[in-house]
Amino acid sequence: MSISAEKQRELLRTMIRIRAFEGRVRDLFAAGRLPGFVHLSIGQEGVAAGACSALRSDDYVLSTHRGHGHMVAKGADTARMMAELFAKRTGSCKGKGGSMHIADASVGVLGANGVVAGGLSIAAGVGLSIKQRRSGQVCLCFFGDGAANRGPFHEALNLAVIWKLPVVFLCENNGWASSTAHRYACAVPDVAVRAAGYGLLGVIVDGMDALAVHGAVGEAVERARAGGGPAFIEAKVVRWQGHYEGDPQGYRDRAEIADGKARDPIERLGTKLAGEGALGTEQIVEMHRAAQEEMDRAVAFGEGSPLPAPEEALEDLFAST
Repeated sequence: MSISAEKQRELLRTMIRIRAFEGRVRDLFAAGRLPGFVHLSIGQEGVAAGACSALRSDDYVLSTHRGHGHMVAKGADTARMMAELFAKRTGSCKGKGGSMHIADASVGVLGANGVVAGGLSIAAGVGLSIKQRRSGQVCLCFFGDGAANRGPFHEALNLAVIWKLPVVFLCENNGWASSTAHRYACAVPDVAVRAAGYGLLGVIVDGMDALAVHGAVGEAVERARAGGGPAFIEAKVVRWQGHYEGDPQGYRDRAEIADGKARDPIERLGTKLAGEGALGTEQIVEMHRAAQEEMDRAVAFGEGSPLPAPEEALEDLFAST
């Protein structure tokens, strides 16, 4: 799937913005300025940016507990995201979602999920809604290799196939489910081979290559939008940080992290564009500077925003009787 030089530049800018956001969150959390836990996607920017760049603005995304990058890539406002992490009223979820349940329906992100595999069944439901409404939309569902070993994974894929739902299942396989290695917890090295059991073609892509991800997701999205049913893509990535911020990672060989940094998706695309004359070094520097200034504004907005009032705790809640 071809992608213009202009779109490649935008893809690079998105990855830089994701890393700037995640880096700022890392520093804020280390300084004790953010509540709760945060799970960062530094090093995995190529998957979020590459995948979401293949979507329309009205398409839907289901995210994971490591979902900040998905939000940024889909067009969420970073100031409101930062306010959400500060648990402030001006956050995208009014301070009630936090990092692991951050969402912004205005850009189609229906939510991160603190429950592993929690988004998979929801994605099937979203796909059914799209099909019944005949809206021509597509739902992109991110999940990790750990989620592929849980029941909702199998249920969601089976339903999506038999009902030909417009859902693209995208597994971000970073090799670790918390501190459990994929090679220990899964009998096959590639999650994608499981797709055949449901009548799906499982595609494996280098998640450290944003263009490769964009191409694979773009083809799957076009097919799903045309009524061809669901798709399964496995993106192999390297998680630079620990499972959660502050994780000492004593269970892991540091050579793996070094390998991931050597294949940095941002450096990879930047070098390609510079080599082709599509982007100058000074323009790349400007992208990084602009991203840091954006995060300065986001942090100032988040810290300066008010906390929710106690009486707002029960607002925006829905229950059936």
